Amino acid sequence: MYDVILIGAGAAGIFAAYEFAKDNPGMEILMIEKGYALDKRFCPKTKNPTIPCKCKTCSIMEGFYGAGGFSDGKYNITNNFGGELYRYIGEKEAIDLMWYVDQINLEMGGAEAKLYSTGNSTLKAEALKHDLHLLDAKVRHLGTDRNFVIAGQMYDFIKDKMTILFETEAETVEKVEDHFVIKTKDQTFEGKKLILATGRTGSNWINKICDQFGIETENNRVDIGVRVELPALVFKEITDQVYESKIVYRTDRYNDLVRTFCMNPYGEVVTENYGDIVTVNGHSYSDPSKHTENTNFALLVTNKFTEPFKNSNEYGEHIARLSNMLGGGVIMQRFGDLIKGRRSSKRRMLKCFTTPTLHATPGDLSLVLPKRQLDNIVEMIYALDKIAPGTANEDTLLYGVEVKFYNSKVEVDQNLETIIKGLYILGDCSGVTHSLSQAAASGIYVAQQLKEAYKNNEI
Repeated sequence: MYDVILIGAGAAGIFAAYEFAKDNPGMEILMIEKGYALDKRFCPKTKNPTIPCKCKTCSIMEGFYGAGGFSDGKYNITNNFGGELYRYIGEKEAIDLMWYVDQINLEMGGAEAKLYSTGNSTLKAEALKHDLHLLDAKVRHLGTDRNFVIAGQMYDFIKDKMTILFETEAETVEKVEDHFVIKTKDQTFEGKKLILATGRTGSNWINKICDQFGIETENNRVDIGVRVELPALVFKEITDQVYESKIVYRTDRYNDLVRTFCMNPYGEVVTENYGDIVTVNGHSYSDPSKHTENTNFALLVTNKFTEPFKNSNEYGEHIARLSNMLGGGVIMQRFGDLIKGRRSSKRRMLKCFTTPTLHATPGDLSLVLPKRQLDNIVEMIYALDKIAPGTANEDTLLYGVEVKFYNSKVEVDQNLETIIKGLYILGDCSGVTHSLSQAAASGIYVAQQLKEAYKNNEI
């Protein structure tokens, strides 16, 4: 009988585990992770991007440290984006916890990582002249390489202070009297408290658990767009000041919101696998020897649906599958070709002055993205060109599609506890958080509560 069972070893689960491991009052903790241990996480597509995905578990999205392990390690310390944790625990508490997460990252190997601030009044004023809104945040960029080092240090810190099982998938959850019973393919575990932190890839499983226990969920949002790649010099003045610029624009044509997301100065474009679909993302490294000559970032259009439609993630998956069907994976197009209504071809790409960092299929994004989203993206590119001249150059590259799936927002209280006493759902699988910093903060928050309850003999 464990005091706490933790399902999922992504950002929320790892930082909860860290908090349990630190000054543990004697609690018995079990962590179950569907994916691989850190040293076994490897994606075969990094050597050959054309091979079909037949992995038992996706090493990019799953395993110790979750999707964050292979991200570029940007921790945004803000309540302005990245989730709504502050609505549950309070604005100050949320910010304080994100700073605590930052402190842990520094202690675990991130001490050399630079802290940026987007609160640059000059840049913000210039953006406002063109109806572009720069959101305030403190940004710690760890880098994909340093992020992996931190993950290793975190594992070393917790591994001897709790039981950790990899390649172990929780299949069913039951509540029997005052404790929980978790069954895998061939094992059964019991725990007094249960934390579900399965990340975005565990969204379907979380929905099943919520349906089983009668926990309310709501899901009506998905973000769809492209990843933009251009010479780093175009955005250098901005990225040197703020590194990660979160810019929001409301289009004239449709009155829709478009935003920049996950900016990677001197980075590279990468693929992201969601089971049988492939989308696009970006990485950047702290090591200057791994820098490229390009900067990449996403342009995302927020889609919120109303009744009777409820399957927003399926809508995003459908568009991603269409891209995969036409391009055999990710499609790449020059902005100039898109504007002129023609597909990019291998012949045209040979004349392109921007060297792509991802091997993708030249094609036509207008055959994939709905007209409304594409019109919004084009309008945003022209708006960005006013503060970063060169954004709308013909040789700016667009990769498609980039999709940000949002888990159903689970009904939890101010303690992130569901209506089922002792069952906590946190991190990105809860729909409450959408970022590394807020997911990690939610893990620490719940772990602190449960440690206090244990000390008071309430567990």
